[in-house]
Amino acid sequence: MYTLNNLEPDVLWKYFEEICKIPRPSKREDKIIAYLEKFARKHRLEYKKDAAGNLLISKPASPGWENRKTVVLQSHMDMVGEKRSGVVHDFENDPVIPLIDGEWVRAEGTTLGADDGIGMAAQLALLEPNGIGHGKIECLFTVDEETGLTGAFALQPGFFAGRILINLDSEDEGELFIGCAGGMDTTATMEYDAQEIPSSHTGFRVMAGGLIGGHSGDDIHKGRGNSNKILNRFLWNVNNRFDMKLVWFNGGNLRNAIPREAEALFSVHHDDSEALHEYLGVFTRTVSQELADTDPGFAVSMEPADLPSESVDEDTQLDLLYSLYACPHGVISWHPTIKNLVETSTNLASVKFNEENRIIIATSQRSSLESAKTDVSSMVESVFRLANANIKKSSGYPGWTPNHDSRILRITEAGYKRLFSRDPVVRAIHAGLECGLFLEKYPDLDMISFGPTIKGAHSPDERLHIPSVQKFWDLLIEVLKNIPEN
Repeated sequence: MYTLNNLEPDVLWKYFEEICKIPRPSKREDKIIAYLEKFARKHRLEYKKDAAGNLLISKPASPGWENRKTVVLQSHMDMVGEKRSGVVHDFENDPVIPLIDGEWVRAEGTTLGADDGIGMAAQLALLEPNGIGHGKIECLFTVDEETGLTGAFALQPGFFAGRILINLDSEDEGELFIGCAGGMDTTATMEYDAQEIPSSHTGFRVMAGGLIGGHSGDDIHKGRGNSNKILNRFLWNVNNRFDMKLVWFNGGNLRNAIPREAEALFSVHHDDSEALHEYLGVFTRTVSQELADTDPGFAVSMEPADLPSESVDEDTQLDLLYSLYACPHGVISWHPTIKNLVETSTNLASVKFNEENRIIIATSQRSSLESAKTDVSSMVESVFRLANANIKKSSGYPGWTPNHDSRILRITEAGYKRLFSRDPVVRAIHAGLECGLFLEKYPDLDMISFGPTIKGAHSPDERLHIPSVQKFWDLLIEVLKNIPEN
């Protein structure tokens, strides 16, 4: 049951609630595209769609505002689909159910999709008939931002006309973003031979979980536990103490999320079962103490399990355990001149076994410095090449270099101060935004990004701060009222 009816601004929450009803995981945006096209037809608005699925809906200027410059408002349609262990939810078919929790809106056991559903809601609220004065608005909705920036990559010059772009995909009210990191993916693949598990072995299934996780850009500096690193640390030590046979390892899901859960199936000799449980207790106490401040809910569980007849061959098992242990994760360097901004980082995102006797290890790198981004990717590549893995790298996406002389920045700064009697914080963000790709194709764009406060994006802890949504809406209207004439 939806519970957002009485929140303000009511028009924005109305559309956010409608968007929550529409499944829209990355690369499965067909339902939300159909909804947006229907909205445009209902309100007799001009719209067009490109081959990738990006959609542009245009609204003429309000009477008397025809001389104002055109503004492009931009958000992405897709959302990250993450859920807690044990939660039953099909992100391709089930709606997200938003709930009010004090000053926050969240979902029950899943991501909320405020990233970037709230940006889309603001666009729709401005596109419908209203008494708000503004020049011509072009609302750009892009596809597949979360898993590859596919829509932004595919966008062609000339798709929109405006040269002022407001990105609605930021997550900290009171902060104006004028730059972002670039990113790329580095994927390692190992192939293994199956070997017979001795009949003297007993099987165990172990799971590391209860971690907060989070966004691999926004939260990478917070020291939160990585379930892949933690579980591998346990297995590495078990392998050094006992005769261990690894059957499979499954941890993490998304390249842009810090992994929260990981599990593995392995075996040890019958006679070592008691010593294994004793070591598990020592390990759990040690890591719980290390993560007491960042991940107080951390836990490890282990239970007996039936074994298949075969496990990973010994050489590949060692290659995997040693390379995962050596693989860097977290902050590599801080920006030398912008305070509290991570310059370069890397995320050990997922480890997956498939049915073709392959192990696929996904990592992602971010940096505001192009050379540092490729350097840390090479660092990750070197670790896995030493472990005889094959490496594949994505082409990556560029960062967005801050422009402190931006006119839309001055307009937004002044508007924020008028509304709230204080200066906003102007900064760059370590997360990736589509703005860098837009700038490649529209070099004369003047851009800014702002939004309400969202915490825990890309995790089931995602929540949207209710009071900040009103401030976000008020600022957006104030900026549109002060767009200069042509």
